[in-house]
Formats: sequence, C-alpha cells, structure tokens
Amino acid sequence: MGGGMIRAAGAVVWRGNADDPEVALVHRPAYRDWSLPKGKLRHGEHVIAAALREVWEETGLRVVLGRALPPVHYMRGGRLKRVDYWLAHAPGYQHAIGGDGHEVDEVAWLPIEEARRRLTYAWDRSLLRAVGAAPLVTMPLILLRHAPAGSRQEWKGDDDRRPLDEHGHAQAEILATVLGAYRPVTLVSSHSRRCTQTLRPYAERYGLDVREEEALSESGYDPRAAERVVRDLLAEPEPAVLCSHGKVLPELLDMAHRAPYGMGDRNLAKGGFAVLHRAVAGAVGDDAGEHVVSLERYATHA
Repeated sequence: MGGGMIRAAGAVVWRGNADDPEVALVHRPAYRDWSLPKGKLRHGEHVIAAALREVWEETGLRVVLGRALPPVHYMRGGRLKRVDYWLAHAPGYQHAIGGDGHEVDEVAWLPIEEARRRLTYAWDRSLLRAVGAAPLVTMPLILLRHAPAGSRQEWKGDDDRRPLDEHGHAQAEILATVLGAYRPVTLVSSHSRRCTQTLRPYAERYGLDVREEEALSESGYDPRAAERVVRDLLAEPEPAVLCSHGKVLPELLDMAHRAPYGMGDRNLAKGGFAVLHRAVAGAVGDDAGEHVVSLERYATHA
C-alpha cells in the first residue's frame, strides 16, 4: 500500500418540503452503482469548492450548502478514502440534468427511505440517517479571520491600513468561491484594510457592499458594540459573514454561540472561518425558535 489518504467531497442534495424531502442520487455506469454526488479533490482545491464542483459536474445543479454531515471513511485500492459531505439545496427550481455524460448517466430524485434502499453502498445509506438528526433548513453566520497581511513589525504605517500580501490576496480569491457555497448577502467587516480586502473578491463577484464596523477592529474594539453587531447578524433572515481579527474573533465566537455548542480552541488561522448554523424559526422540528444546531470550522490555504 502506498500514498496518503484520498480526499473527496460531495453533498446530499435535497428538494421539496423539509418535512418530506427528496434527495438526488446519481447512477455511474462504469461502476453500475447508485451513489450520492461526490468526487476527488483536485490538487490544492478547498474541500468546500470541491463539493460544489462535483455536485455541478454530476447533477448540473448549482447548490447552496447547509450543515456538514459526518465524513465517510472507507478503503479504496488499498488506501483510506475520506469523503466530506454537506446537506445542499438548489435555490429556486432547477432540474437535475446529469453531469458531463461520462461518469453519470442518470439522476434520480427519491424520498429518503426509497433512496436508502436504492443506494449501493452501506456508508451512503448510513449517511442518510444523519440527515434527520437536526433541522434540514438552517441559516448560516460565518465568522472569518482576515487573510495574511505581511509582518506587523515590518509595516511602518497605521496598522489599520496594512494590506493583504500576495498570499493573502490568493486566499481572498479562494474565499470568493468558498463563501459562495453559503451565499451570504450581508457582509460586515472590521474597518481595517486587511479585513475589507479579504471580503472584496466575494463582494465584487456578487455585487454586494461591505459594511465597515470599527467596533470589530483591533484598534477600536468595543465589546458592547461588537455584541450588538453579532446579535443583529444572528437575527438576520438571510446568510451573513463577519470578518475580523485573530485577537477579536474568540470573543465574537463566544457572543455568537452559547454552551453546549463550544468549539474547543476558538482560534482561527488566517483566512480560516467558522460557520454557525442556526435553525430557522418555524422550520420543521424546531420547537424552540432560532437556535444553534452546528458549528463548523475550516482553514483556507493558497
């Protein structure tokens, strides 16, 4: 046996009513199997970007990701393979048209129990059980640390004006795709240049504005004002992203979520982010109004 772990990503794509959804299965003639849409990561590709790409290639659907599902592990060709999965939903009506005509020749929408019976592999069938473990419909709040901005010691000007370095700009471009997995429409940032620049590629791609808040910065951090910003974002009826600093984000994360949804180490690497999913009031299975159902954290490498 040789080589490291094989990484792949995919999604359980659903449509219809949240209390009785249908999920998309794909048929691969080369393997004569029915499976969930997924595929291997390309070199240097972010796992979330890979999930979006693979779903598009195999189903023709542009999806928005929900909460993460448990990763699946199995052996393939003598190597351990890990597949990361998310719930995903196609906004508006989209017809699954199948992929590029090579790997997938049919897409089937089936109720969950029927899908479980048709799936070829036990690990896919077990994954469907996790779909009902929490509300299907969630609203994300993303808390993002700015991308790399060179050396604080070497920068001679106002630190709030310190820009992203080359590596930081590359991360910001990756984040433009990765943040698009959640389609945030409210963008809030520390007024520091390195934070606003981290969000700029995503904002320009979707024609959105970035609202600057001095209270989220290192130089002007104001806990009371920052908590008001966080609580307002949690009440937003649409996905949102907040970009701040490594020294500030641990407190913002504490403001955004309460026990028992702690995340252990609250520190995020530069360009890293946490996605807090909350149940939407009135959604099926949500008896207590809006509450946190999961909190995930991701790194970004360029």
